[in-house]
Amino acid sequence: MLIDGRIVAVIKSKTVDESNLGQFINEVVILSQINHRNVVKLHGCCLEAEFPLLVYEYIQNGTLYQYIHEQNEEFPLTWDIRIRIAIEVSGALTYLHSAASLPIYHRDIKSTNILLDDKFRAKVSDFGTSKSIAIDQTHMTTLVQGTFGYLDPEYFQSSQFTEKRDVYSFGVVLVELLTGQKPILSTRSVERSLAAYFKLMMKENCLFDILDARVSKASGKEEITRVANLAKRCLNSSGRKRPTMKEVTIELEGIRTLHGVSTIQPNYEEDECVVNELTMCWDVASTLTRSHLGSSVLPSQDAHPLLFN
Repeated sequence: MLIDGRIVAVIKSKTVDESNLGQFINEVVILSQINHRNVVKLHGCCLEAEFPLLVYEYIQNGTLYQYIHEQNEEFPLTWDIRIRIAIEVSGALTYLHSAASLPIYHRDIKSTNILLDDKFRAKVSDFGTSKSIAIDQTHMTTLVQGTFGYLDPEYFQSSQFTEKRDVYSFGVVLVELLTGQKPILSTRSVERSLAAYFKLMMKENCLFDILDARVSKASGKEEITRVANLAKRCLNSSGRKRPTMKEVTIELEGIRTLHGVSTIQPNYEEDECVVNELTMCWDVASTLTRSHLGSSVLPSQDAHPLLFN
């Protein structure tokens, strides 16, 4: 708890190397440009300590991954909640892609990077590998980075990153919400991606054989089919044939209206924008997520505020 009463979370790297420091600096650069209700808020940082620190708002209810893949009787993920969370995440990505001062590609969308606050509202997190680009730039060529199960095959082959890479990863999250399955399916003999399995089952008209029981029991066939078809479009092997995140958000809003739930207004505009001309440190040779970075997230008990925006 800070001296003003705010509860914060502190991410502390357990190791210090050039890649870790680069991702920490990159996250500060990206998040200093963003203040969106569905993006985790960065309060401050300390890069001069022995181990770099980032200070965030404390998001108390963990990750979306936990609620999809670990049974939680206290807060079951109903269909309405799943649709709402999907809209909140897609709205945040829509803002990053098309309403921020410079387009921002997240580059590592996955259910473990979607946090849930005290009201179970979605907060997109982990911008360590994110990238902002020039407005007139159509793509960028980078070292392939991502998380298996969410990695766009087209990007893996070409190394050219576009906004449609985030669309593909979001499509995998949609399939997780539909099926309750993990992004990598493991059997005794083989591992395969949930995305490939989902597309195969859709092709064979077996969608309702793979749904999460909590979805199939609580929602209408038409809504499920529309969300599944949207996820299929997001997972198209050709990025050009995928919808934009704005189109995804509009379609999800339409599905939510069909369900008879009053819609929330997608927040394409940022609540407040602070743009800093900072030099971005970008020298990361491989994808490192929070779990792979060996970093820890904990509520801070320090009563002394660090560096604030």
